[in-house]
Amino acid sequence: MSTPSDCRVSDTHEWFKVNGSTVTIGITQHAADQLTDITYIGMKSVGTAVAAGASVGEVESVKISSDIYTTSAGKIVAVNDEVAKDPSIVNSDPCGKGWLVKLEVSDTSAILALLDGPAYDKKHGH
Repeated sequence: MSTPSDCRVSDTHEWFKVNGSTVTIGITQHAADQLTDITYIGMKSVGTAVAAGASVGEVESVKISSDIYTTSAGKIVAVNDEVAKDPSIVNSDPCGKGWLVKLEVSDTSAILALLDGPAYDKKHGH
């Protein structure tokens, strides 16, 4: 599965989809493939303020635990409770139903400076 062209992707394999001042964050297919079977997803609570570069949650698999980072400061306005209940959604649809959190941000410039989905996929051999 390729990364959508309307997403921007960080070097740590999070994708960001900007819609006005709301940014949806998830992990890429490449990251989901590397993690293999995801067993746990924990996200910070709605209303939590996060700084640029801060963790918004974590993903655990049978292989590793990994923090999920944001490139822009903001406030968490939504979390995907479905993936918390069924982490396998992130393995099967990481760039769609497997989104993790939504942030309300005032500055998207750091996100827009990241690679777009096709450039990320090319870099990682997809």
